[in-house]
Amino acid sequence: MTNHAKTLDTVLLLALPASGRKSEVRKYLAGLSESQCRDEFRIGPTVQLDDYPYVHLMRRVDDELAKTSGNRVFFEAPDRCFRDPREWGTLIELINEDHGDLLAHKTHDPKFAAQWLLERLDAAAAKAGIQPRLSALEAGARASLARALEKESRELLAEKNKVSATELAGKTIVIEFARGGAHGLSMPLPEPFGYGYSLGRLSKPILSKACILYVWVTPEESRRKNEERADPNDPGSILHHGVPLHVMMNDYGCDDMQWLETNSRKPGTVEISAHGKTFFPPIARFDNRVDKTSFVRADRAAWKPDQIRALHEGLKAAFRGLAQQD
Repeated sequence: MTNHAKTLDTVLLLALPASGRKSEVRKYLAGLSESQCRDEFRIGPTVQLDDYPYVHLMRRVDDELAKTSGNRVFFEAPDRCFRDPREWGTLIELINEDHGDLLAHKTHDPKFAAQWLLERLDAAAAKAGIQPRLSALEAGARASLARALEKESRELLAEKNKVSATELAGKTIVIEFARGGAHGLSMPLPEPFGYGYSLGRLSKPILSKACILYVWVTPEESRRKNEERADPNDPGSILHHGVPLHVMMNDYGCDDMQWLETNSRKPGTVEISAHGKTFFPPIARFDNRVDKTSFVRADRAAWKPDQIRALHEGLKAAFRGLAQQD
């Protein structure tokens, strides 16, 4: 393999929560050399976009509002699902904006980060068909909310700006999110649940370059790993956040990726109708139903050669499969 191997432009890294797609797969890839990633996996250094920080921000908004008024805007309760499931579309609109800023290398420096993010949440929700809620708050309540969230909002904005300023030549954009539906639902999942809905809301620039790496675990394994990894002292962490059991059963009790792949008119793809055309992003599966990734959470000195080999070869086969279809 030469050093001029084609690298993947945009990878949608999709899976049920706690599948190993983020903390484990990402940690393993980060430990490889740039040439290994390029020549064996067909990816460049990765630039990450993820909707989880916005989910956490929504929960923080609700926590602060509950303290002052007892009301929640986004969720039924701290351990429950969205009040309006169209918020799955809100999250995709935020990803679309972040991707657009990344392509344009656009950064933001508002005087008040929290106020700016609250306005973004309302604007993204409006695109998903939801009436503004935060701008409808009484002025004093809105100001109090913004003050309470300013520090962590400034940190979120700083990370977003850091990503947006990244030089993209030779790099691979990785966009991560999890979608599903209630345990026992039949396919296709009704909108706005599942990957079918959310993929169809991605922007044209994303869909025109995207392929899908699906980390395949069962819902039961997803729930087991979710309970195992959760750290109640670090709920906002990408690596250690846990999803409440009620949410795991009602938002992630099943997913529709198998149905979408099976019903695509082009084998090895998912069929997405959006923006007046049809997209067929290639899909490859990394089979993690028998856990190949949890060992990565331990100290590197404890990793066993057979564990490394199984993970490395499984990921390599999946990524190379995408590159061959791209």
